[in-house]
Amino acid sequence: MRAVLVGPPGAGKGTQAQILASELSIPKVSTGDIFRANVSGGTELGKQAKAYMDRGDLVPDEVTNAMVRDRLGQEDAQGGFLLDGFPRNVAQAETLNKILDDMGERLDAVLELQVDEEEVVKRLSGRRSCRNCGHVQHVLYDPPKREGVCDVCGGELFQRDDDQEETIRHRLQVYREQTAPLVSFYEGGGLLVSIQATGAVEDVTARAKEALRAKD
Repeated sequence: MRAVLVGPPGAGKGTQAQILASELSIPKVSTGDIFRANVSGGTELGKQAKAYMDRGDLVPDEVTNAMVRDRLGQEDAQGGFLLDGFPRNVAQAETLNKILDDMGERLDAVLELQVDEEEVVKRLSGRRSCRNCGHVQHVLYDPPKREGVCDVCGGELFQRDDDQEETIRHRLQVYREQTAPLVSFYEGGGLLVSIQATGAVEDVTARAKEALRAKD
């Protein structure tokens, strides 16, 4: 199974990608993991990426694309993979097609996790992170026993800047602008399957597995 996972921030992509990759016995390939591996490993691509990140600039597509090409060429990805966080736009999707064509492979499915935007805002704006140990709690879904105090270590809980409602709504706008064309691109190619990503984690996983089996 060679699949791509798409969905707005707060849709649970990271959680589902981890579970699905494990159950399908394929690697989860995320751009974040690829970046960290290249930077910490001191690869030539990692050095290029770090130079941009140190300046506060976005890493150009050509560097990201080269990292993805390298990762998909590694031995553990030969039997399949689950891509999380790439592609983010139609240009990257076309690049991914070229990468796979060069490898004699193709995508089997693109799984879209659908979540109402107000639900996303509620999920993300309610998160509180511990300044001390990094543990994350939620004011509605996992409230701390004492307000503002981490259940794990007793440290101070705070709201990260990217969990502020204004920031979340901006991220959703960017997602709409970049990903609506991407979803249409894959739908036109007959690869897209969409599921509702609300409810219990295991229920979402069950829907995802059923949708992917239909494409396998």
